[in-house]
Amino acid sequence: MTDSPSRKVRVALVFGGRSGEHSISAATAAGVMKAIDREKYDVLPVGITRDGEWVLPSVDAARFELTAGALPEVTPEVGREIAGLAEAGPVDVVFPLLHGPYGEDGTIQGLLELAGLPYVGAGVLASAVGMDKAYMKLVFAGHGLPVAPYVVVKPREWEESPSAVVDRVQARLRFPVFVKPARAGSSLGVTRVDDLTGLSEAIEEARVHDPKVLVEQGVEGREIECAVLGGRAGAAPRASVPGEIVVDHDQAGFYDFESKYLSATHARTDAPADLPEAVAERVRELAVEAFEAIGAEGLSRVDCFVTPDGEVLLNEINTMPGFTPISMYSKMWEASGLPYTELVDELIQLALERPTGLR
Repeated sequence: MTDSPSRKVRVALVFGGRSGEHSISAATAAGVMKAIDREKYDVLPVGITRDGEWVLPSVDAARFELTAGALPEVTPEVGREIAGLAEAGPVDVVFPLLHGPYGEDGTIQGLLELAGLPYVGAGVLASAVGMDKAYMKLVFAGHGLPVAPYVVVKPREWEESPSAVVDRVQARLRFPVFVKPARAGSSLGVTRVDDLTGLSEAIEEARVHDPKVLVEQGVEGREIECAVLGGRAGAAPRASVPGEIVVDHDQAGFYDFESKYLSATHARTDAPADLPEAVAERVRELAVEAFEAIGAEGLSRVDCFVTPDGEVLLNEINTMPGFTPISMYSKMWEASGLPYTELVDELIQLALERPTGLR
């Protein structure tokens, strides 16, 4: 922690990483670098390459922003290589802006717990459950929260008998289905499958990213999201106004990686979503319940479906959602009256007031 009242709080922004969401993590870090209050915080960017090397890049947000036709990268050339945070100098709090496996899944959270360093976001278990969609669904169902039907495809099951897996999916689910890596984000490896003929190929595509695969029944409905922010001093979590993902189905079959990050025309995000008041309140209630069901802390984005008859189904929770100024998490809080710079500050303050260890 700070050793002098006059010294600014030193925040390590850790980003990049070994997952397929490396570039999105770098773009998230660029947004935070530009927004963080430099009068209040001393910023220490810490990049992790795709090979797992740790480097100290300069505080140059532009280097890591998303640009047309190019995705940002953390490479050894962007800064001095270090063995880990211990070589980065004194740090008061860590903002782990890592998306996907090897960061968002509890791995870096465990490292920070061992080091006794305060950090932004969910702890080890909540991060792991939030990353693994199969266990996430089990936890949601165990708390009585509504989820759509799904089938988990484990590595050995697929390797021993693909036909038995296909039969199980056909028996339990209706088409269309969505085939996803169980532990990935940003729609990497996700395929919409409209009939049986494309199922095996879609499972193989998902297995490129994760040997464990989730097959979910498609839901007719609107894609609604809600941002959740932890409460101060043990208070209840706070939910933003809901937002909506509106996909142009003439250009994209669903909200895929290109629609999220590379195309300005495939989809748009509306915040707040145009929902009846009772439905919006139900989304907010379920978002907080999902946050508490997995034991999340700090921040999460909860994704739902709202069916034509107004039923709300949980899709998933993201414990470290995309966090650029134009990301849905930030936009929903902006629409709720909490601007991006203040949101960054609030998350850091939440981390500083929370002890490491069992809680």
